[in-house]
Amino acid sequence: MAEAFFNNIGTKIETFFGGGDSLPWTDSEMIASCELEASGEKAAVSGENSDGIMRLAWALVHSRNGPDVQRGIAMLEAALAGVGAPMQKREILYLLAVGQFRAGEYARSRRLVDQALQISPDFRQASALKKMVEDKIAKGEPLTPLASCIT
Repeated sequence: MAEAFFNNIGTKIETFFGGGDSLPWTDSEMIASCELEASGEKAAVSGENSDGIMRLAWALVHSRNGPDVQRGIAMLEAALAGVGAPMQKREILYLLAVGQFRAGEYARSRRLVDQALQISPDFRQASALKKMVEDKIAKGEPLTPLASCIT
């Protein structure tokens, strides 16, 4: 019973300091693992280098470190230019929206998530992100650089 109480408090503290969103956070260890995979050392064995790059971009935009998020955004913007398949485009648009949300660029995030929802209107993660973005915009949340996030 006490353990459940403390776990609940821990969750509330994380929500408060984490910005109150339900998006996952990544750490430097996870990013390093994804970088290793994307670099080809692991990909040479599995043959899935493009999947490794997408996992790295995912990890970067979910980071608490602002430069990581910006790097993930740049990778995704470059990848978006060469994508033709609608479902791949949807995933990249969603991850770009996550990155822009983390960077405090709520209007950009909303535009990107709307594009993802045009491709797939039943995309639940994008719908949830859109609600978070609209809540931030409605509250008039100031743009907060990621470098100031508590890690």
